Amino acid sequence: MTTRVKICGITRPADGALAAELGADAIGLVFYEKSPRHVSIGQARAIVAALPPFVSVVALFVNPERALVESVLEGCPVDILQFHGEETAAFCRSFARPYLKAVRVREGGVDLAELARQYHDARGLLTDAYVEGTHGGTGCRFDWDLLPSGGVSLPLILSGGLDEHTIAEAVSRVRPAAVDVSSGVESGKGIKDAARMAAFIKGAKHGSV
Repeated sequence: MTTRVKICGITRPADGALAAELGADAIGLVFYEKSPRHVSIGQARAIVAALPPFVSVVALFVNPERALVESVLEGCPVDILQFHGEETAAFCRSFARPYLKAVRVREGGVDLAELARQYHDARGLLTDAYVEGTHGGTGCRFDWDLLPSGGVSLPLILSGGLDEHTIAEAVSRVRPAAVDVSSGVESGKGIKDAARMAAFIKGAKHGSV
């Protein structure tokens, strides 16, 4: 199966539209104020309005208050929720919306099989690099050998330090259901680069750039 691609941290309607035109399956909107890629609900609505049909919209949160998630769902068309903090499985599923659970991977620090059991109704586990004091978007890569060789019971989404130069190897070695990139296709924080997005998506879906 072709690896699916999410371009995360979209901050401008033109970038979202271009990502979709280049073949991205999903775009990510960050509702976390500490992120340089944070968007307001108004900005998010403008980005979504620029997208063609059949491109999924993912709303990313980090340990949010319930009111924030509910306000985003009320104010912006969203397909999937992505939780990047220490949210419980009960909290993630309480919005009656498909969700992804992000996991920061480090040696000896995470049991993906157990997390897959806890978050059994998630659409997938998103694996990212563990960096002290942050919750993603660092551009850092983790050791892919830390992932279970036999896989887990949920689809695996690979993130962390991916770019147009590493994506083909990542897909070949890890065989993830999907890949997620943000800083690896940027010319500046929150500003996507057309050439880098094109090369990344080609590498993910066809194995070479």
